[in-house]
Amino acid sequence: MSVGAFCLVLHGHLPWVLHHGRWPHGEDWLFEAASETWLPMLEVARLARDEGIRVAWTLGLTPVLLEQLASHRFRSGFYDYLHELRERAITDETDFRVRGEEHLAWLAVKHQERFDRQMVLWEELGGDIVGPFSELAASGHLELLSSNATHGYHPLILHDACARAQVRAGLATSERHLGHRPKGVWLPECAYRPEGWWHPVALHGDARDRSGTGQLFADEGVEFFFVDTHLVRGARPRCTVDGAVQTPVPESQAGWDTHRAWRSELEPHKVVERGQVLPLSVLARCPDVSEQVWSGEIGYPGDGRYLEFHKRHGHRGLRYWKVTGNNVALGDKDPYHPDDIPSALHSQARHFVDVVRQRLRDHHAYTGRWGVVCAPFDAELFGHWWHEGPGFLLEVIRAMAADPEVEALTVSEALSRAPADKAVELPEGTWGAGGDHRVWDNDELRFYWEMAYRAEDRFLDLWHRADWERSTHIGELLAEAGRQLLLLQASDWAFVISTGGAVDYGIRRVAAHASCVDDLLNGVEDLVQGRDVDPVVYNTLERCRMVDPVFPDLQLSWWS
Repeated sequence: MSVGAFCLVLHGHLPWVLHHGRWPHGEDWLFEAASETWLPMLEVARLARDEGIRVAWTLGLTPVLLEQLASHRFRSGFYDYLHELRERAITDETDFRVRGEEHLAWLAVKHQERFDRQMVLWEELGGDIVGPFSELAASGHLELLSSNATHGYHPLILHDACARAQVRAGLATSERHLGHRPKGVWLPECAYRPEGWWHPVALHGDARDRSGTGQLFADEGVEFFFVDTHLVRGARPRCTVDGAVQTPVPESQAGWDTHRAWRSELEPHKVVERGQVLPLSVLARCPDVSEQVWSGEIGYPGDGRYLEFHKRHGHRGLRYWKVTGNNVALGDKDPYHPDDIPSALHSQARHFVDVVRQRLRDHHAYTGRWGVVCAPFDAELFGHWWHEGPGFLLEVIRAMAADPEVEALTVSEALSRAPADKAVELPEGTWGAGGDHRVWDNDELRFYWEMAYRAEDRFLDLWHRADWERSTHIGELLAEAGRQLLLLQASDWAFVISTGGAVDYGIRRVAAHASCVDDLLNGVEDLVQGRDVDPVVYNTLERCRMVDPVFPDLQLSWWS
């Protein structure tokens, strides 16, 4: 008998990098993700389908990622990228044979074979990755999610109108690429903000009332999203929900009402904002399941048999060594042995399913309820960071298909089976370090928020003053400024600066998009004032159209 569901939620995202650098930061990020994550994940989903098994993933492809995967620039460049990797493997094979390192030479041949298979698959797909995932969703094998247009960081966006535009642009873009509007979304950085008074983190000192994240999405018909564990555990109970009947409860009820399983991460909850129950459910990450993968201490990717991510052969090279041990220096890593991998994946997948099953059993024994284990991960963990990750997921799918106690379901399926019967107010927070905003809001990033807030202020000022609905020239300049503002708001720039992952690249991207917003709005101001437009403005417009051909259906009404 089934005691609950397992929902694997995968978040696929990369910021807009096309035409903005190649290596070490830029387009290679996208090509690596396609080769190491998206093609392998597609192969796993199709193989499972052919075996008569549903992967039942809930898969997020952010709107800005969809735009890139569908672009001519990506489609034409990816095959060349795979060919380049194959040539690199051929060179490595020769190099290793000269050194007498026959095992490494054999691994180089394996790399060549892998890239050959991917080039054949790429041609079979006609250069289309998104379409096959949409087909799998249409046939019920998985569910697709949307998100903010460019992964804008909702809790620190200054104006509700700009936060709303991120939501609307994201949903419209997902619908255009996927052929349907997803029911659920991934909150960028799993960052939630409640409604109420708030002081901006830069530039402005005044307190202002703003809408909550839930309301912004509920207004556009979204039905569910995800947060980190501590937000649900720290939520304030407000009422039970039985169909259309809502019964207020004291906050203390969570302590004794085990039948409802208040504030459990194995339970969906309705979201309350401004005293109203929204038609929106929230699910939380189940930490003791998720840590089996992401934990640096016990996570499966740290197994010494797996491919070492950080050691490459040569400049921009391929990987030939295994983890060996967490405390082993890169220079002392042992060669990788692919024959060791199947047994590792088999045993760890079954251990993972055992952990999920036991968590659901414990929940059922304590509450008598059918639980939902939600395990959200960045999709690139599987394949990119953890080379064997897609194979692990295939083994998990197979094991769950044979398990009578655990049902692998999409989130919509799980919510249909066990709809939220209680409503809570969520606190503010993220799944980042410390559970708060420290990664995206610190002294090092003050300049970023000042630039972003100035861009928001000026854009909305001209949005209200300029006659963009009647003037084609004003409309095209303001629309491009809006596009650049969306790109400026990507949470990725603050993240790579704060974490030190790509400081120079993040600063460069922030400055470039902010400068474009300024130039374009200068042109709008000139037209509003009846002046001749500075020729630089139209140069900026043409360059933006060439470099950032994203969201071609952008509507200025999204900021209303």
